[in-house]
Amino acid sequence: MDSTLREGEQTPGVSFSIEQKLEIAKKLDEIGVDIIEAGNPVVSRDVKEAIIKISRLGLRAEVMAHARASMSDIREAMDCGVDSVGIFLGATDIRLKQQLRMSRERALEVAYEAVKYVKDHGLKVRFTAEDGTRADPDFLKELFRSALEAGADRLSVADTVGIMTPWRIKALYEDLRGSLRASNATFETHCHNDLGMAVANSLAAMEGGAGIIDVTVNGLGERAGIASLQEVAVALKVHYQIDTVKLSDLKPLSMLVERYSGIFLPPHAPLVGDNAFAHKAGVHTAAVIINPSMYEGFPPELIARTRELVVDKYAGKSVLRARLERLGVKLSEEQIAKMLEIIKSRPSVTKYRDADLLDLAERVSGRRLKPVIPESIEALISVKCESNVYTSSVARKIGAIKGVLRVYEVSGDYDIEVELTAGSMAELNECLESIREVKGIVGTNTKFVLKRFEGASAMNESAPRAA
Repeated sequence: MDSTLREGEQTPGVSFSIEQKLEIAKKLDEIGVDIIEAGNPVVSRDVKEAIIKISRLGLRAEVMAHARASMSDIREAMDCGVDSVGIFLGATDIRLKQQLRMSRERALEVAYEAVKYVKDHGLKVRFTAEDGTRADPDFLKELFRSALEAGADRLSVADTVGIMTPWRIKALYEDLRGSLRASNATFETHCHNDLGMAVANSLAAMEGGAGIIDVTVNGLGERAGIASLQEVAVALKVHYQIDTVKLSDLKPLSMLVERYSGIFLPPHAPLVGDNAFAHKAGVHTAAVIINPSMYEGFPPELIARTRELVVDKYAGKSVLRARLERLGVKLSEEQIAKMLEIIKSRPSVTKYRDADLLDLAERVSGRRLKPVIPESIEALISVKCESNVYTSSVARKIGAIKGVLRVYEVSGDYDIEVELTAGSMAELNECLESIREVKGIVGTNTKFVLKRFEGASAMNESAPRAA
């Protein structure tokens, strides 16, 4: 059950447009997500409009609206033309007393009335016990029994503050399944990531009996977010041989949501991060050249990624030789050793691209080698801002965009200078579009980097690095 459009939009700083929500919903449907939680219609007019439009797309996936256990909220949800309504109600005494101001007895009545109202109107119902992992286990079962009597199709326990551990949440679901044995409802789990265990807890809940896992693309959500779609989907495949979504589309989907949310993943993010399949240390790269499984638990091809052998001061002869051979370049052992000596003498250079290695190979061999198409594209973007905006604020927003290396505030006709890198023209265009979408920008000018020089001392030591 993907909640990028509801839980994901609750991420601080995130607000999707209606058009963006429609595009994300279509992509989620295309990759095979079973249920799409489109939002809570009482939040705002545009949220309700988006839910209605998503409901009319004719998706294969079930479209669900989110609602409090309030008749007015539920009616708003049903007005959207959705397939199902996800009703939530606080399950802990502190929530019931201080937030909802109702007794346990009244909560049981509210749960029954809310679920029955939706079922009487012919829709599916998911009933969620909010903060259920901290609730009195006996009362949690009573609450679920009340929802079941009213006809609930799914029962969800929300680990609202991300406090559970895998063994505890597995035991909880085992207990619920045993106690509610007569139920035909499916159990669902909604795990927050406050302690970094959302994915582990979700898998443990599944082992305990949950049949549905709540996720968001890139793990977006309140505070530290919830379980990540890509991590859960790949873990289910690798550890349990369970096929869920189209794994080859996870990276493009992640990039789409990064762009629309403005929340960019770090390079070391699992699976979709730039470094997820990059090997650097000499011992690692040497082993990966012989057999990738020595340092890979599963092949990157599983999710349409490729491994990278990084060359920098940590490199050894084997990885340097492998990278050169991939470029069709053969050097003697003495020449490779000379190249490695130059590389290790430049600790400030953190990554050598194919074009950089070709330059060095030409220097140590003394001959012109065949040219190669660079692995990456570098560009300089000059940005002009509106006269009434705070330039530093615009610069900070640009700095958060994936692919941007450095941002400078400058004088002259333009206000900001941006250095960026991309793996392809398509990625470059995406980065440019993200920059142009920043509020306060009125114009940009793009220049491609043809050759990079590392400074006077480096120029005296070796040939320039080609971009």
